[in-house]
Amino acid sequence: MSAGHAITLDGVSKCFGNNRVLEDVSFFVGRGEAVCVLGRSGTGKSVTLKLLIALLQPDTGHIWIGEDEISRLEGPQLSRVRRRMGFLFQSGALFDSYTVHDNLSLPLHRLTDKSSEEIEEIIDRVLAQVDLEHAKQKMPVELSGGMRKRAGLARALVFEPEILLVDEPSSGLDRITASEIGDLLLHEKVAKRTTLVIVTHNLREANRIGDRFAVLDHGRLAALGTPRELHNHENQTVRRLVGAE
Repeated sequence: MSAGHAITLDGVSKCFGNNRVLEDVSFFVGRGEAVCVLGRSGTGKSVTLKLLIALLQPDTGHIWIGEDEISRLEGPQLSRVRRRMGFLFQSGALFDSYTVHDNLSLPLHRLTDKSSEEIEEIIDRVLAQVDLEHAKQKMPVELSGGMRKRAGLARALVFEPEILLVDEPSSGLDRITASEIGDLLLHEKVAKRTTLVIVTHNLREANRIGDRFAVLDHGRLAALGTPRELHNHENQTVRRLVGAE
């Protein structure tokens, strides 16, 4: 059913009580493609990311990660698929009582059988990727907003994910720092062919990184296409959300 795509959503709906957050959403993400999810606040963008990694379950519909229907998996099978994905939360979501080093080593110790030496090599490699070698023993409270975001990205990269899910990477950052985070994501896409799904309000970065935009409006998929295609879309709300008006 995935037809060789990295991610496939088919007729996905999600409600919280009487509040329907997503309704009959269907789209795919190709391998190595970057899709930016756009929309006003409260339209289900972050919920979509949580569904993709099975932090939430759809009420109806199906979600495939490659050939695996993740919405039907649990236990070891779910863990196996999740290790193919990295998740960068909006806040970075670091454990405040752990150093940067320990935030990165924890999932490796818990979810792999790698030796301590191998784990240290991985940590050194990903911290170098995000230019945080000097912050290995710092606590999260000692980091700036941009450094916390980079540390969160480093943790998302420790398993060398095929898919990277990113929630508002530029939120709370100045323009220069947001651009630096964008550079790191673009490197993952171009150099490693990592599949990206990015929820963002930053149209400058979306246009720089995204191959296609998925526009959500009132929980429905209002449009899906390249930035150029959507700039000429018949729906005025879509044109406004992609910055055409």
